[in-house]
Amino acid sequence: MLDNRVIERSYGFMGSRDQYEKAEVVILGVPLEATLSFRPGTRFGPQQIRQVSVALEEYSLYRNRDLNEVYFFDAGDVSLPFGNLDESLRLIEQAASQLVLDGKKPIFLGGEHLVSYPLIKALANHYPDLVVLHFDAHADLRPDYLGQRLSHATVMRRVSEIVKGINIYQFGIRSGTREEFAFARENTNLYPVEVLEPLKKILPMISGRPIYLTLDIDVVDPAYAPGTGTPEPGGCSSREIMAALHLLQGQNIVGMDLVEVSPGNDLNDLTSVLGAKLIREAMLTFW
Repeated sequence: MLDNRVIERSYGFMGSRDQYEKAEVVILGVPLEATLSFRPGTRFGPQQIRQVSVALEEYSLYRNRDLNEVYFFDAGDVSLPFGNLDESLRLIEQAASQLVLDGKKPIFLGGEHLVSYPLIKALANHYPDLVVLHFDAHADLRPDYLGQRLSHATVMRRVSEIVKGINIYQFGIRSGTREEFAFARENTNLYPVEVLEPLKKILPMISGRPIYLTLDIDVVDPAYAPGTGTPEPGGCSSREIMAALHLLQGQNIVGMDLVEVSPGNDLNDLTSVLGAKLIREAMLTFW
């Protein structure tokens, strides 16, 4: 069971049930905000995604399924000591490990992208053959950023030290340093700019293996998702990112995160609503 001493309950995602023990899928907020390099506000993402979820239907036309067909529990947010990065990362990894030990399929709501580091550490300990699918505008492969090894700009470099770069597939990337792209060519599976076609191409290669999905909302063009800390023009559409999730039907998805939604930088909650819809589609597609 999750330790209630380190969990803050909050407004639940639409359709969430009331019993953790019965749930196949568990939503957990991880409102970390410690290393952002441009606009702050991602720690408010988990709660805002939940609040706006009620604007959507529980039924998905794309899947012809309803959220009442998936028994899921919204556990609230991990209570993080603001300003203490090491302890925050420890608490996040501890909570993720407990979810896996309890046999749950976790959906994590960020928070900045660094949250993926402890989350993937926890999942990789349980699934040694883990594949990571990374959807993002940014490569996040710097060895350090402003002298810091642990940053939202270095998160996938740190992940490559856990699961090995050959098990990381990166989609939609359209921003990074020359050194990051050189590292990716040698160490990861990088597919710049495009999302759908390369995803279709690699699915036969990873079918059956445990897959973790990390989705930075800024993979979507800021015309569709302005509410993020580091917007990058030239991204995919909201329809394309939903189609990418639908392509993963039948795959062995063991967990996912959705990060970098920043409500204070949003326009009329467009990004938070997109985030909520992606969570709905993920649940109804994966499980």
